[in-house]
Amino acid sequence: MNWSTALPLLILASSFLPGLIIFCLPEDRVVTRTMLNLAGALFKIVLVGGMFWGILHGYHFEARLTLLPGLDLVLRSGPLAMLFVTLSSGLWLVTTVYAVGYLEGSPHRSRFFGFFSLCVTATTGVALAGNLITFLLFYELLTLCTYPLIVHRGTEIARQAGRNYLIYTIIGGALLLLSSVWLYTLAGTLEFTDRGFLSGLDASLHPTLMIIFCLLIAGLGVKAALVPLHGWLPQAMVAPAPVSALLHAVAVVKAGAFGIIRVVYDVYGIEFANSLGLTLPLAILAAVTIIYGSLRALFQDELKRRLAFSTVSQVSYIVLGIALASPIATLGGLIHLVHQGVQKITLFMCAGNLAETLGIHKISEMNGVGRRMPWTMAAFTIGAFGMIGAPPLAGFFSKWYLGLGALDAGQGWVIYVLAVSSALNAAYFLPILYTAWFKAPPDSWPAERSFGNKETAWTLLVPPIVTALLTLALGLLAFAPFNLLEWTRLIVSRGFA
Repeated sequence: MNWSTALPLLILASSFLPGLIIFCLPEDRVVTRTMLNLAGALFKIVLVGGMFWGILHGYHFEARLTLLPGLDLVLRSGPLAMLFVTLSSGLWLVTTVYAVGYLEGSPHRSRFFGFFSLCVTATTGVALAGNLITFLLFYELLTLCTYPLIVHRGTEIARQAGRNYLIYTIIGGALLLLSSVWLYTLAGTLEFTDRGFLSGLDASLHPTLMIIFCLLIAGLGVKAALVPLHGWLPQAMVAPAPVSALLHAVAVVKAGAFGIIRVVYDVYGIEFANSLGLTLPLAILAAVTIIYGSLRALFQDELKRRLAFSTVSQVSYIVLGIALASPIATLGGLIHLVHQGVQKITLFMCAGNLAETLGIHKISEMNGVGRRMPWTMAAFTIGAFGMIGAPPLAGFFSKWYLGLGALDAGQGWVIYVLAVSSALNAAYFLPILYTAWFKAPPDSWPAERSFGNKETAWTLLVPPIVTALLTLALGLLAFAPFNLLEWTRLIVSRGFA
């Protein structure tokens, strides 16, 4: 085994092995558990950085294990894989620091962090999957690893949310398995290629391929929270804040969106999918989800549920960009994969700070909270304005390229969708900011904890400040040398002739 083969396996092992060890640790081994978590997260970032450097210098990384004749388990580097694996590994480190502080003194921490590590392992496998069967295996492993995190609190509401999550995701996984097997019988391969592996099939199979595409999108659309497959996501907000951050910014919904990117570009090929008439209906479904999620968010008083419906809306920007079949729109969708993750994880960590420090769960309880927790609310404000799309924050560039891409694709109606959704984003975020910064604070908070002269524990405060600053940096440095835009342009160039 050489370095090119070993590196993808080491990236998986960097979270898998610490997770297995953490499962075996007694609850009182706090320092050991924390060191294992942080060491695994840091080692993964170093390994991903090494793979990034290798790709830039022309190296190819691939690990392959034969499952059946002609069907292999494949882990492979590539520009698209690196985009997702870099996002997930970077945000995992931030979320790990946050989770250590959030769960301090809580029961069952070894179980939590064990599944937490396995969840990131599955997400990394999804990112590095070199064919559809490998993607499917890690995609389903992600379902199994996130369920214990959702039900971690052990309440009846948490168990009900977990059951609902399993019903949705198991049905989605079954559809994905069915369509993968069907594709294999038709094409004899499931290997991802830059412009898809299906365009050379006989024209008589095109109606069948259209049906399979719908099954694939339905299976992936569950985790991507496309309407009407989104119902599990708001209910899953009963989970601890680090889990919510993981679900929305790093793992589950991103795995669904990433899978749709893979299907459209690396299974069908964007040009072939467009020729079959599949991309426009997908774009319309994404647009409906964008508006629906924003409208539902408007009427939520519980902060995490408002953020959850915001995720339903925001993740579909990624799908919309992919489905418009324009290089510029695809660029917008891919950079939003990163931007939405950074901004949304900021918002959920801030929501967790309010809950853990002051006992605040509802927007109606947030009067004057900016005066009590200014750093937390400053980070929340940056994340919120990023979601609205205010310049010069990261979210502005996502929407800008989506709009340009819509015009490039001759789909001018998308401009109205973007304008309405941005107005709705402002309508459900700005009242939160007004309440927090300008209303008079109450005499006491629902359940305030004292942290001395600090507004909250540093492990809870530093992570959202870091991601808020990253939101700002991604916008201000959007055109700096070797930036996110340049990397996504490389990805897009491989998908279009």
